[in-house]
Amino acid sequence: MSSTGIRLHAPAPGWSIDADVVVVGSGVAGLTTALRCEASGLRTVVVTKARLDDGSTRWAQGGIAAALGEGDTPEQHLDDTLVAGAGLCDEDAVRILVTEGPDAVRRLIATGAHFDESAEGDLELAREGGHHRRRIAHAGGDATGAEISRALVEAVRARGLRTVENALVLDLLTDADGRTAGVTLHVMGEGQHDGVGAVHAPAVVLATGGMGQVFSATTNPSVSTGDGVALSLRAGAEVSDLEFVQFHPTVLFLGADAEGQQPLVSEAVRGEGAHLVDADGVRFMVGQHELAELAPRDIVAKGIMRRMQELDAEHMFLDARHFGAEMWEHRFPTILAACRAHGIDPVHEPIPIAPAAHYASGGVRTDSRGRTTVPGLYACGEVACTGVHGANRLASNSLLEGLVYAERIAVDIATSRGADDLHARVPAPVEQPRKPAHPLLAAEDRFAIQRIMTQGAGVLRSAGSLDKAAGQLQRMHTEARDALDENGKTAEPGVDTWEATNLLCVARVLVTAAALREETRGCHWREDRADRDDTAWRRHIVVRLNPDRTLAVHTTDTADFPPTRQPQQEQ
Repeated sequence: MSSTGIRLHAPAPGWSIDADVVVVGSGVAGLTTALRCEASGLRTVVVTKARLDDGSTRWAQGGIAAALGEGDTPEQHLDDTLVAGAGLCDEDAVRILVTEGPDAVRRLIATGAHFDESAEGDLELAREGGHHRRRIAHAGGDATGAEISRALVEAVRARGLRTVENALVLDLLTDADGRTAGVTLHVMGEGQHDGVGAVHAPAVVLATGGMGQVFSATTNPSVSTGDGVALSLRAGAEVSDLEFVQFHPTVLFLGADAEGQQPLVSEAVRGEGAHLVDADGVRFMVGQHELAELAPRDIVAKGIMRRMQELDAEHMFLDARHFGAEMWEHRFPTILAACRAHGIDPVHEPIPIAPAAHYASGGVRTDSRGRTTVPGLYACGEVACTGVHGANRLASNSLLEGLVYAERIAVDIATSRGADDLHARVPAPVEQPRKPAHPLLAAEDRFAIQRIMTQGAGVLRSAGSLDKAAGQLQRMHTEARDALDENGKTAEPGVDTWEATNLLCVARVLVTAAALREETRGCHWREDRADRDDTAWRRHIVVRLNPDRTLAVHTTDTADFPPTRQPQQEQ
């Protein structure tokens, strides 16, 4: 796969670092990869957009799913994952996840993560939507992500890994043979490095998280602007399944006009027995699915939206008053505090909730070793599409995927060429063209993109809504492109304009794929195509960016992922 030659408009790098591996992102996927690479003797640099502990992992409440309990098996975990994925999971990828997952969690515990235990000293396992067993390990009640982040950050600092914080990754560097040669990045604020620079390395691991900020209301932090997916597209990589955006069913409703990151009310609250009710107290999920409130997330989100439509209501309620104060304070202290901070006391009143953008099941297409279609470029965690999640992620599989595939990436980097060879070859990137090949959007365009996507490609979609969204996004793209092509004008380079440009890139791909998939499957809900169509659509939509900035789209022949590399590309 050759590079598109497209890059963001940015100043030339003013400083550089040489490394064997550069990991972009500091969540569970990024830091696990970095620790494993460093343990193999590879010079590893971690680049992260904010602080080391400021990614999406920190916000994960529910926990990490693995067959760790008595009577549970990887096969049962596999079955639940395949059901949730609605026919589009790559079964081999899921089998890797569930079989390697338990030991990966144990290694995480050995790294220093402390999970909640029973009085007997066993892991205290919870149950969440789509799971037929209690297999969710959690920490601090509902602060699992924060504990995992703490443990991994402490391990990274204890090992003395080189880190570059407050750095937005810009573009992939390649050598004369088209192989990965590092990344360019912009460091925000003062420190050892400032402004645009580069990390030169023969292996780049993208662990940049999701793209929830493409919608107005999301559970994602403000840094989740799809930077890794956009970089990969400009580098010539393929992305897949971007239409499958999971909207978490129970997000604290802060008003119809609320924008940005919204407080999550974890799946685990329903796992412990909370009920979804309407304003009259009716449990509307009963009878819609055998698991009622604990059905897979796409089914619960649809059930909530349907009830909202029926009653012309802006939100529904989650009722857990029967928990009592002690359980709320012990099991869900983070959620309790968030609710109370917004004037809601769940001990005494139902919680107003509504679905909001939560997780991208699709992303940069990888194989079972995390390799993308660009030699030397890897992807892991939410930015990647491994085939594990299919059309809808099973609750609490995301942290496990980050762990398992991070370890596989580290093994592949260390063994495919050998650590000695990596040390010997710091690649020489080809010179970047002076003329910028990608126009930048104005910073305020970010909010226009979010409104377009929320209205046209949110929980409910149709041919009409997607066509309107595509037209609006295309106009933004065309106006910016024409201004650049005709008079060389583009928005001033900076974090806000780079993020807005990345958001437009991923939004165009998402809408294109959603319009093409004329069916309802998993978390992709087409009002005008209400049925699942396995004959025509039990396959993946793959997109890449052409050098002229148009999108090349094709579908796979089956639900299995094709290999990311041709045999002659193997090392």
